[in-house]
Amino acid sequence: MLAERLKELIRARGPITFRDWMEAALYDPEFGYYNRPGLKRWGREGDYRTSAERSELFAATFARYFAKLYEELGRPSQWTIFEAGAGDGTFAQRVQRALEERHPRVFEATSYQISEINKVSELPDPSHPWLYFSNELLDAFPVHRLVREGEMYVTLDAAGNFVWEAGPLSTVRLAEFLEEQSIELIEGQSIEVNLAIDNWLTSVAAKLKLGYVITVDYGAETSELYDPTLRPDGTLRAFSKHGFVDDVLSAPGEYDITSSVNWTQVKAAGERLGLQVVEFASQDKFLLGAGLLEELNYRLTLAKTEADKFQLTTDAREMILPGGMASSFQVLVQKRI
Repeated sequence: MLAERLKELIRARGPITFRDWMEAALYDPEFGYYNRPGLKRWGREGDYRTSAERSELFAATFARYFAKLYEELGRPSQWTIFEAGAGDGTFAQRVQRALEERHPRVFEATSYQISEINKVSELPDPSHPWLYFSNELLDAFPVHRLVREGEMYVTLDAAGNFVWEAGPLSTVRLAEFLEEQSIELIEGQSIEVNLAIDNWLTSVAAKLKLGYVITVDYGAETSELYDPTLRPDGTLRAFSKHGFVDDVLSAPGEYDITSSVNWTQVKAAGERLGLQVVEFASQDKFLLGAGLLEELNYRLTLAKTEADKFQLTTDAREMILPGGMASSFQVLVQKRI
């Protein structure tokens, strides 16, 4: 249904930017990937699994870190943890359970709010401190795809299939971004530009008077992300049933679409908005520093069976193993100053 709608739109108006095509594919109110009812997106039977969904140890370590930030904020009588892109709520449930068990004073002061899709209108009241947490949110923002000749649009071939077509930049903000980041594309290179990141962080910062923004995702700095020798085709990719989709344009609404985050952009936007970088590290190093091994030892003492102990140690190993999945993710902590 969504594919037919987009085809009708293109026939009526001409080629559309990939950014608009991706927004429809992921967020169309009826048929977008993240809005379709009954679609299994997370877990073993879905299209992907996140660290938050895989392991209770992951959530417990973050709960420990949240408690540390609560102390640094002066132990407010009330504060809010707002989780955007919360999925099925597994991480939220596990964090609250860990806070209640290990940090009861923090638990009593905490109001935990979740949003499955990033909705700025739902952000907490700025009259008391709060913390904004997201895991694999930014990588799902719609992106513009650029080449040396300009911007990539989506159109139709003679058979009615979605195909790429180069055209002029759709907004002056893209040219400004290229200039700000000192990016000059070479022949045959393509990149993704996520202008939505600036809009998102501006909205969050506007309501954050005292607190933190914690962003977990996969990405790289500008110099690496847009290096034509490392990523000549950019980082755009689609997933279905834990595998790559060959043609990103083949079936909008049927699979997840993502691209890597530009951390240079996120940090620079934060600085402009009065958000200071507190920590920035690969996820494995962050978790070790946040007390993952201490949480592991505590939970091993409570484990009732050898199978439970094995699962805990396996989860911990996956989160800190060199070259493992966690090492390709990063954690950025920014504080309102």
